[in-house]
Amino acid sequence: MQSALGGISTIWVVIGVGWLIAHLRLVNTEGRRLMALLAFTVGSPALLFAMVSRASLDHLFSRTVIVSAIAVVVVGGVAIVLARWVLRGSVGDTVIAFMASAYTNAANFGLPVAIALLGDATWMAPILLMQVALLMPVCLAILDSHTARAAGTKLSPWRYLSLPFRNPITIGILLGLAANLLGIQMPAWVMRPVDMIGGIAVPLMLLAFGVSLRLDPLPGRGEHQAQTWAVVALKTVAHPVAAWGIGTAFGLTGPELYAVTVLGALPAAQNVHVIATRYDQSELMARDAVFWSTILSVGTLLGIAALLGGA
Repeated sequence: MQSALGGISTIWVVIGVGWLIAHLRLVNTEGRRLMALLAFTVGSPALLFAMVSRASLDHLFSRTVIVSAIAVVVVGGVAIVLARWVLRGSVGDTVIAFMASAYTNAANFGLPVAIALLGDATWMAPILLMQVALLMPVCLAILDSHTARAAGTKLSPWRYLSLPFRNPITIGILLGLAANLLGIQMPAWVMRPVDMIGGIAVPLMLLAFGVSLRLDPLPGRGEHQAQTWAVVALKTVAHPVAAWGIGTAFGLTGPELYAVTVLGALPAAQNVHVIATRYDQSELMARDAVFWSTILSVGTLLGIAALLGGA
């Protein structure tokens, strides 16, 4: 667990640097939005292209992936009902609530947790691929469509169909998936700059998050708190419980059941906040959900390790 705590502390140190540079007035609100924009349009596409193009697709076909996918649908479905029909949020608010409830931090948080608790980082591969190759493109397409309608832009059927291919993150994912499926080996002179540019994505996300903690209302305040705590409860409690229950129903036992439960307990990903900022939808709710789920998930993960880790 020490390496997992080390990974968590690294995240919070970078977030703290973001808070500090905002406190010292080196970055203002516009600077934070620029960080989020660069992470969304430049860093993340490069990072996801490199990740997907090199990932092992063999992990996509297993019972554990099916269980994790069903858990996402169940928990995300509850989030959609709460956000759309109970709290009467917009389509954009509902998409961000879904992502904050079901889209896990499987990379910079999940990888050290997988190594520490599961002893194998490859458990993260199918979750990362499912999220970046399926969940994110669908969510971004809905947000793009909602933004266009809100702006009064009339879209033709072809325009609707082409929306996913106009989003930089989706483009990076699809290009990486195509390279992987076709067995295309990118030369080093291509991948070196791609890797370098992709390397800015996570630090910029975390720095922008820290700046938001200093410049925006503190977590725990504001009218969005009812939705925030509902989303946090779904992410840190309902998601791992759903994964455990569904895994049990599918006959998973021992390490497999332990793994899917741990994967369900991972906190909301920082890029949910970046996407919320990019589309100006439930930005503070997304930030607070990431903040609290990242803190509270530590207790959830320790509890799961104590209950299932010896199986």
